[in-house]
Amino acid sequence: MFFKRLTKTKSAPATPAEIEQRLEKASPAPEVKVGPRPLPAAELRRTVDSKTLGFTTTANLDVATGLAGQERALAAIDFGLSMRARDFNIFVVGPPTSGKSAAVRAHLAKIAAASQTPTDWVYVNNFDDPRRPRALSLPAGRAEGLAQGVLAALREMAASLPTAFGSEDYRARRRAIEEEFRAGQEDALDALNARAAQQNIAVLRTPLGFGMAPMHDGKVVRPEVFNQLPEAMRRDVEKRITALQTELEAILASAPKADKRRRQQLAELNEETARHVVEEALDALSASFADLPEVASFLADIEKDLVASSALFAIPEAEAKTVAAQIDPAQDARLRRYLVNVVVSHKNAKAGAPVCEASDPTLTSLAGWIEPATQGGAADFLAIRPGALHRANGGALMIEARRLFASPRAWEGLKRALEAGEVRVEVSEPTTASGATPVPTLEPEPIPLAIKIVLLVDPELLATIEQTDPDFAQLFKVQADFDETLGRSADNDRIFARLVATIVETHGLKPIDAGGVARLMEEAARMAEDRDKLLIETGRLADIVREADYWADGENRKVTSAADITRALTERTRRTDRLREHLQESVARGVVLVDTAGSKVGQINALSLVQKGQLSFGRPARITARVHLGQGRVTDIEREVELGGPLHSKGVMILWGYLAGRFAQDVPLALAATLVFEQSYDTIEGDSASAAELLALLSALADAPLNQEIAVTGSINQWGEVQAVGGVNEKIEGFFDICAARGLTRTQGVLIPEANKQHLMLREDVVAAVREGRFAIYAIKTIDEGLALLTGLEAGKAGADGRFGADTVNGRVEARLKAFAERARSFASSKAGAPGAGSGAA
Repeated sequence: MFFKRLTKTKSAPATPAEIEQRLEKASPAPEVKVGPRPLPAAELRRTVDSKTLGFTTTANLDVATGLAGQERALAAIDFGLSMRARDFNIFVVGPPTSGKSAAVRAHLAKIAAASQTPTDWVYVNNFDDPRRPRALSLPAGRAEGLAQGVLAALREMAASLPTAFGSEDYRARRRAIEEEFRAGQEDALDALNARAAQQNIAVLRTPLGFGMAPMHDGKVVRPEVFNQLPEAMRRDVEKRITALQTELEAILASAPKADKRRRQQLAELNEETARHVVEEALDALSASFADLPEVASFLADIEKDLVASSALFAIPEAEAKTVAAQIDPAQDARLRRYLVNVVVSHKNAKAGAPVCEASDPTLTSLAGWIEPATQGGAADFLAIRPGALHRANGGALMIEARRLFASPRAWEGLKRALEAGEVRVEVSEPTTASGATPVPTLEPEPIPLAIKIVLLVDPELLATIEQTDPDFAQLFKVQADFDETLGRSADNDRIFARLVATIVETHGLKPIDAGGVARLMEEAARMAEDRDKLLIETGRLADIVREADYWADGENRKVTSAADITRALTERTRRTDRLREHLQESVARGVVLVDTAGSKVGQINALSLVQKGQLSFGRPARITARVHLGQGRVTDIEREVELGGPLHSKGVMILWGYLAGRFAQDVPLALAATLVFEQSYDTIEGDSASAAELLALLSALADAPLNQEIAVTGSINQWGEVQAVGGVNEKIEGFFDICAARGLTRTQGVLIPEANKQHLMLREDVVAAVREGRFAIYAIKTIDEGLALLTGLEAGKAGADGRFGADTVNGRVEARLKAFAERARSFASSKAGAPGAGSGAA
């Protein structure tokens, strides 16, 4: 934080009215005699004359079609879509609020409408291996016809087959086959019984089978009686029984063969009965798909399997009508395997290639999944569900990169599909209670993949992806870079106005008049941080327009005006302004020390940018520098305590390089210096304060006071050139607010890099204060210009001998550094000549 603690009191920051009163009471600004001249008010904000826009309200404008001002990105997208290679996928780079998603979708839809509609895809049963369902492709729009045709044929067969198997003709022929089997066996047994009777042998049927026993007078002889017969007689009877048993065994052994013949004859009867019904139900459908060999083969497989399974439909006549009325092919296990699972159909879709968007890109939502079977059953091919890759196959699929990379399995699955050129349905693999993973029950045939992935990515995430995943560059070779801004011109101003009209129409808002659009253009230039460009991030602009529409409603206006745009911006700032006001209050109450009057040696007001979410504002920060004799080291206290970021540390090292290059050509830098951001307790990052740090250090070396009424922002290079920085408008306004709250002295202002002039889009109250001479903005190219302005002295230029004038700031710095060097040499000499110097114990 900028400060640690703040004790609350009843005092509050000055209101805008109080600030205005202080502005009016300010004394005339004195003329600056040394250094650069203040910038005129006309260079501080580029205004837009609504009369030059050429319309009254946005209702007079056509909405913007396509990607406004994004010709480069459009060309890249068109190229990527035209490249047939599957590794030339597209990644669209732009901020999250750029509106790229809707714009790209619209552009893709326009191209897709003129493209060929891809094929339909279905999954069907693999009769040879049901675990591996077949994938069939059909011309666009024909998959539904196949599925409905098969369903209708099955329903017809479900009604006709039971009737056919219940017909009198079928029943009579079946009885004949059964009777033939039974008659053949019974005749053989009757003949055996007759022969046995002639030999006084009885053939007995028992629960355990057949048996034989001797007879006398037609009655079976009991064993105890038989055993009393003469041995010769017993042997004769036993011989006859053995012979008859051999005959009986032969008769019984022939029964399975006869039964097999019976079953074969019944099967032939069933197939003959079913074939007529099946052929009649499928003939028309087969004829309509005869032009598709794979489909024709599938229908032939259905016919073959139905005929072979016809016994399943051979039910009693009494049940035939009831069963036929109740059969649902989707639920009937006998018919379910013949159905068609349509995974992709373009029957009701618009002509052209599909353009889809994966709003929740997970592995299964991209590659499809297999729904688990209910009640412990096994899933079949009808449980296969398509993913976004199936639906977008033959077209384009848009995916938000942040959502995709939030699911690593989804990204890995997408890469596999793109590399293989096919999409495999993902089989869920739930673990059992024991922790084991069951073997998948289905392995659907993969579907060839011809698709373009359009990945929407912001620059920060893109940098991370490119560093961590080398596969990305191999699969996404077409970059479509969204420009965040649009260069100012009459034509582009018109494009911007049409973009606003599009926002109005999209959100159903009131029209905006030309003045409102002009005010929004000025804000767009400010958000772009460039007076010659307009921000075209649709999301951010739409937020402002919708808020302005709300305030226009409150005033019962039918057209949104510039006042409503301004009100929206003001209220937005007020909602998020607590932190800025808190920091300003801490300065006003002296908790945070910031001087806005007088001059001090080695002290300067630098300007930093605070960004907290949507809030962005500038704040002054006191930088101090102290110098003394040393060994040529500039100590960055922020870095020493690990509060300085690498870019800030780089700026301090460049500062040292400037000192060494300019003042240490003949003598060493025998100084030690310390630099610090006072009352700063947060990390300091960036080099935008390096110019201020160098000015503070030069002031300390020259013992030349710096004007505390002027704050400084800018970075430097080793040649002392002042370079552009970001957030220049917010930084100027932050110091202006502090000065205005205390009362403008007409000598206060801000020093900025010359290169930042083109970025100035200051608030109107700041521009007004400059116009009236109550505040000033100075632009410099070199650190010497800043020295002259802040010290009131000539900075000084090196003469032919390389020396600076003694009465200049640089001359005084040079003299101080030379004095340090002399003192260091003198100190070293005295130390070397001291008793015992150069000797030591062994």
